[in-house]
Amino acid sequence: MRIAFVGAGKMASSLIAGMVAMGIDGGRISASARRLEQRELLKSRYGVDVHSNASESVVGADVVILSVKPQLAGSTCREIAPNLSDDALIVSIMAGVPISSLLAWLNSSRSSVRPIVRCMPNTPASIGLGMTALYADAAVSSGQKECTYKLMSAVGRAIWVGEECQFDAITALSGSGPAYAYLLMEAMIDAGRALGLPTELAEVLTRQTILGAAHLATDQG
Repeated sequence: MRIAFVGAGKMASSLIAGMVAMGIDGGRISASARRLEQRELLKSRYGVDVHSNASESVVGADVVILSVKPQLAGSTCREIAPNLSDDALIVSIMAGVPISSLLAWLNSSRSSVRPIVRCMPNTPASIGLGMTALYADAAVSSGQKECTYKLMSAVGRAIWVGEECQFDAITALSGSGPAYAYLLMEAMIDAGRALGLPTELAEVLTRQTILGAAHLATDQG
């Protein structure tokens, strides 16, 4: 299996790191990135086949992971469409971009239907503790669903959802959720300092308290 990343920012880099850690050969992964330093980093650290051109990176790929900024989604999809294999699985981690738009942009004269899985990961994926929601369109086979689940589980936990319309709420809850956790932690640290604790001590107490509470909630429901 060959995997292509269209766009190689922080989230894509986290996924690549997780996939290599789970045993996928970096040589079977290609990635496109505009910045030379990012391409060189991915190649030197993971052995990834890098490209400056998105359309080149998807040639021969079995799985294509779309990870560009949402405002670039339409132009990027139209750019890569002619080079996609007819049966390539498309996995989108772009926030706010519905499958209907992806189908319209990716359709070529060769294929009117494409298997697409929409994903919403979050930033803790960078340390292997991410939460990723998954939704598959009707063209996705059971084997492709299993493949996507395994890939996304490489950076944390993955879960299937029944309706694409749930993704706006999912983006708010788990996609943006870490920021709210940080806000709570900042408030707790400020409160500790106001009560006379040194900043470093307040930070250590807060981080471990939040971490322990999360583990306890997970363990005991």
